[in-house]
Amino acid sequence: MKNTLALIFLIAFSQLSFAQSVHVMTPSEINAIPGFLQEKSFMQFTTPPTVSVRTPGQFEEMQGVFICWEAYTGGAQYPILAEIVDYAQEVGIVYIATDDSNSTRSYLTSHGVPLTNIKCFEVATNTIWARDYGPNTIYENEVSNLSFVDWKYNRTNRPDDDAQPVNLAQTMGIPVYSTTVAPHKLVHTGGNWMADGHGTAFSSKLVLDENGAGGGWSQNLSEADVDSIEKHFMGITRYIKMETLPYDGIHHIDMHMKLLDEETLLIAQYPTGVSDGPQIETNLNYVTSNFLNCYGRPYKVIRIPQPPQSNGDYPGGTWGNGDYLTYTNALILNNLIIVPSYYEEYDTTALRIWKESMPGYNVHMIDCNDIIGYSGALHCITHEVGVADPIFISHAHLLDTYETVNPYEVKAYIKTTSGVNTANVFWSIDTSLGYSMLNMTMALNDTFVANIPAQVAGTTIWYYIQANSISGRTVSKPLVAPGGVYEFKILGTIGGLANVENTAEFSEPYPNPANESVTLGYYLSANENVLIQLFDISGKEIFALDEKNINAGTHTFQLSTAALSAGIYSISFKSGNTTIIRKLVVAK
Repeated sequence: MKNTLALIFLIAFSQLSFAQSVHVMTPSEINAIPGFLQEKSFMQFTTPPTVSVRTPGQFEEMQGVFICWEAYTGGAQYPILAEIVDYAQEVGIVYIATDDSNSTRSYLTSHGVPLTNIKCFEVATNTIWARDYGPNTIYENEVSNLSFVDWKYNRTNRPDDDAQPVNLAQTMGIPVYSTTVAPHKLVHTGGNWMADGHGTAFSSKLVLDENGAGGGWSQNLSEADVDSIEKHFMGITRYIKMETLPYDGIHHIDMHMKLLDEETLLIAQYPTGVSDGPQIETNLNYVTSNFLNCYGRPYKVIRIPQPPQSNGDYPGGTWGNGDYLTYTNALILNNLIIVPSYYEEYDTTALRIWKESMPGYNVHMIDCNDIIGYSGALHCITHEVGVADPIFISHAHLLDTYETVNPYEVKAYIKTTSGVNTANVFWSIDTSLGYSMLNMTMALNDTFVANIPAQVAGTTIWYYIQANSISGRTVSKPLVAPGGVYEFKILGTIGGLANVENTAEFSEPYPNPANESVTLGYYLSANENVLIQLFDISGKEIFALDEKNINAGTHTFQLSTAALSAGIYSISFKSGNTTIIRKLVVAK
């Protein structure tokens, strides 16, 4: 069934005038595979690096993005490329492969796009699909010696595309490693590959099909062979491969999934039993049932609806293999996210999910109706370029806890080429008042720690990590902090008292923020003992009122705050089985 559908898909596209430029492989390209296997002579290295390497996640800090200035009949895709350049040049360099830089610059200027942060390099080009043939960033020893890896592109009569990693590497003056010579030959595409920056990568089994016996590339690689090449060239120590989808003609995972960070998977969702939905669910169950994230925790999974065509049909539905509309095929570039749009009914939901999933990022949409018919969207036509002097911060964010006595250890592995100058944790229980800073100290082997003071139950703590390198660079984790930060909650109750049944009420302090004094009020349904405590942000008790056998009813009293320093405090009210926590802000 799969082969029949693929053949129908290819025949349909081969009849079009732009057959050479479509995302799928055309029949002529399939027939030309043997002649295409002749190696390019201008590769710098065809053996892997001699030291261990790391591939960064696409969500890590990048110096910019690579695109190829190509379009189809009438240049319908140039406006999409111009919009990408317009957004991307605000957060990084846009490297543009073009056969006429003057024409490209003129087009951008005529469409109101600044030329302040673009670098055109003139080379021959074939197609727009930069993700698939573009350069893959690697670092030696996790953070050193920025280099590129160039796979054998799995399209035959597009030699100019296949040359782009070398072209860009030569333009930038950095090494490039090529998987083009046995025993290191690997046929692969960027749309079918995602890495978490910690040695894990994801693909569909297309990579095994194409590199195995009968794959059409004169390869005879086992899965172990593929894994070995990925390990030595890309630093991948765990390579997760999923079944290909029945109705996705190119079998690239970026059409239905996205790594938002090293712990979070954004997965497309179809209505139950529709189109590629069943296989996506099977693949997702395979991943979540068999693999933990790099920190040994279950992956967080966020679902986003895969939109139908405007007639309501999905790929493989009533009207056959139509456009494969997708919202996961998006570009993340530093603090920018660009998401495909199609029509408002589904775009609104997709935009909301992206913004809720990625707080602190600037999320924009670009109309992709002029490109999705060619089996690709925004991720397919862009490729990130890693920063030259990265600060790698690996941190398993703190989870909700019942701990109210001991501090909360923030631990992070921080690595830079020049060394770490300073590392800090910024934390708050009220972000409107800003963050407090804690110095992190190195414990062992590039691992830094700091302790957030214990807080009372009911508190939410927001925090982020920031590191400065000796070379003068600064990076935060999360990358967009303080716009987007980590948070965790202190659960339970104080002092072991169980909030089983409310027999009392404790009102909000008034005024809040307070200056000279604050009024506290509470209600008892029966005679009870009452304990009211005031704690500072470090958890130190500042004041305590311990009253015995207070009559049932409403009670108020004033607490002087004149001697208190400006800041955030917690007020704990205990009576019988009731414990209530209120936040108090003192302003001077």
